Amino acid sequence: MDLQKMVTEKFYRYAAVSSQSVEGCPTVPSSPGQTELAKLLMEELAALGLTDISMSDTSVVYSRLPARLPEGHAPVPAVGWVCHLDTVDVGLSPDIHPVRIENYQGGDICQNAEKDLWIREAEHPELKQYIGQDLIVSDGTSVLGADNKAAIANIMTALEVLQHDPSIPHGEIHVCFVPDEEVGLRGSKTMDLKLFPVDFAYTIDCCELGEVVYQTFNAGSARVRITGRSAHPMNSKNNLVNPCVIAVDLVNFFDRAAMPEHTEGTEGFIWVDTIQAGELTATVDLLIRDHDKGKYEAKKDYIRAACELLKKKHPDAGIELTMSDTYANILDAVTDENRKGIDYLYEAMDELGITPKTIAMRGGTDGSYLSTQGLLTPNYFTGAHNFHASSEFMPMESVEKSVRMTLKLIELITRG
Repeated sequence: MDLQKMVTEKFYRYAAVSSQSVEGCPTVPSSPGQTELAKLLMEELAALGLTDISMSDTSVVYSRLPARLPEGHAPVPAVGWVCHLDTVDVGLSPDIHPVRIENYQGGDICQNAEKDLWIREAEHPELKQYIGQDLIVSDGTSVLGADNKAAIANIMTALEVLQHDPSIPHGEIHVCFVPDEEVGLRGSKTMDLKLFPVDFAYTIDCCELGEVVYQTFNAGSARVRITGRSAHPMNSKNNLVNPCVIAVDLVNFFDRAAMPEHTEGTEGFIWVDTIQAGELTATVDLLIRDHDKGKYEAKKDYIRAACELLKKKHPDAGIELTMSDTYANILDAVTDENRKGIDYLYEAMDELGITPKTIAMRGGTDGSYLSTQGLLTPNYFTGAHNFHASSEFMPMESVEKSVRMTLKLIELITRG
């Protein structure tokens, strides 16, 4: 079977459904396109022979492929895959128009001649690795959406392979599609794990060939609401309490060298994400990240201390702090007893001749939440590059190898 052709056709079909999530939307899913894509996938899952297909009121899709094992075969762990339905909103178009570059020969890639949009090799030297290969890019007006539609196409291709070749044995496989990963893993947090009864699971939600992730940030957010007092300049002395200035004072409490633009690897940060301010009120939104749980908690304590100091400096202002945790580091959920799902990733790469690239992700996946719920869910590569950017691209040989990873994992788990 031509896996590359199969996964490409599926990716184009899923990319055609606009499913960009909406930050701050109170409902899950945050956009109707995610439900539209969920319904399309339910139809395809049924055609591929999956059973127990259902969709929750938050558009989480559950499905099960019953085990197909020779008589007398030893029990096989149930394994799951989780892919997210949404694409990210980074201020670009929600509509994706993929462009295929056949036999890339190096140099800059023109995504859109009419709008003069390019992926420049000087800015993306990783392109040089893929000379002679077929690439898929966006038309420059949007992200490509490989995050996470390459993953959806991957698992659906693997399921089609299993359907067409009844000689391939496998244990019970559960596939779940969730909305709103890009806005705080909100979809996976609505999952009913009783409908996803697996021993371990995987996400396919990172980048280049060989990447393995079972370390993610501990992540949280903080919002500081500042209430001031307005006054006309003619009588503002000792009366005016300016929330704009107080917001600046708060930001100045934070170390500029420990913000995301100056950190890398496993260095954490406090990110001043947004400031909205006027004569009467100001709101400062902060993102808190660290791989180390102790350092993450220390950052939260620092924000609390900064707000207490702000209250002392501005006693006539109202200072209100709210904080919440978003997701946690997968690594903190790994034990000697449950790490087999991780071991299979390295075994699969070894058999496929893929060099592993274990990274501490400066972000999170749905597995970051699921692992805290007792379901260890590591992550492996889609093969794509430059998530969350108009320069996102998919080298199709790498994408095909990701599909082969999925199939090899099924084989290894069945083999035991």
